[in-house]
Amino acid sequence: MAGIAGRGRDASWSAVLDSDDPKTLARFYAGLLGWELPEKLDDTWISLRPPQGQTGYLSFQLEENYRPPVWPAENPDDVPMQFHLDIAVDDVAAAVADATALGARLADFQPQDDVRVMLDPAGHPFCLWVNE
Repeated sequence: MAGIAGRGRDASWSAVLDSDDPKTLARFYAGLLGWELPEKLDDTWISLRPPQGQTGYLSFQLEENYRPPVWPAENPDDVPMQFHLDIAVDDVAAAVADATALGARLADFQPQDDVRVMLDPAGHPFCLWVNE
């Protein structure tokens, strides 16, 4: 299959993360990825665009009843992780320090020696790894 009907080869896509504070989350990921924030930040929806030549967006939407995911989920009442970002870096230790300075924190559970699982300011897990 070549993809869904009506989707052009250069069509963009977006991953959307829920948050009770989309502005804070958008600022965090703009700093983490080196992407620019839009001039106007909406209270309910913000989309970050990658640098020229790349397709895809990362968007943030207000969810007033947002509860952060628990990873790994161990109890039936835990909100399980539904999605996470894998971000390739040149130096994991340096990237962890930068992400922490931007407001992330290291997850308690680290299943791999060469990957660091981080939690963004809203509690969404993301992974930093070296693409060798």
